[in-house]
Amino acid sequence: MQTVAIISALDEEAAHIADSLDNMTVTERASLSVARGTLTTDAGEELDVAVTVGGMGLVNAAATTQFLIDLVHPEAVIFSGIAGNLNKSLHINDIVLGKTLRYLDTDMRLVGQWKPGTSEFHSDPALLQIAEGALDEMGINHIQGTIASGNYFVDTPQKVSQVIEQTHADAVEMEGAAVAHVAARNDVPALVIRAMSDSADTDYEEFKDFDISEYADTAARLVVRILRGM
Repeated sequence: MQTVAIISALDEEAAHIADSLDNMTVTERASLSVARGTLTTDAGEELDVAVTVGGMGLVNAAATTQFLIDLVHPEAVIFSGIAGNLNKSLHINDIVLGKTLRYLDTDMRLVGQWKPGTSEFHSDPALLQIAEGALDEMGINHIQGTIASGNYFVDTPQKVSQVIEQTHADAVEMEGAAVAHVAARNDVPALVIRAMSDSADTDYEEFKDFDISEYADTAARLVVRILRGM
């Protein structure tokens, strides 16, 4: 049976995904609540699925990814959540699939000397293809693009310009590159999915009051659709 680890950015999203699983159990370890159960694909195969919420920031994302890999030994890691939009052709609720992931605040000339020995990271091509098919079925506008990840909230036009100049990214957030980085160190294929929640110029005090339930529902339905397509 193939095992897939899911990291969600939102409690609501993880709960929706867990509700789609059969034979579910919950493990509480390392400050994480991991729901684990089975799901049947469209091809009739049974998947072993583990889902948890990763926490904000690069360290939390990296720690969660390694913990899940050690716990369930997955054949794939999928990370989904929300991001700030940097691409003028995209709008709120559109999706960026992380074909390329880059750090905002890491000198990869040094860090990149360690496995996997690269300055940027990539979602798995086969997983990207499955995700594109799921998005097409759901009628959601999407691109395969570049996602920038850093340990600060991008909330001013000046920061937006800096991020675009530094990374040429389509979206910016705080976790994706770390997930892809740890997965690559473990030779596990990964997929990073980001729904656009704002235009990356919203003050955090305003952003934190946004209603994220719509994003959580869409992201969860997308992840389940991807799982069924595997």
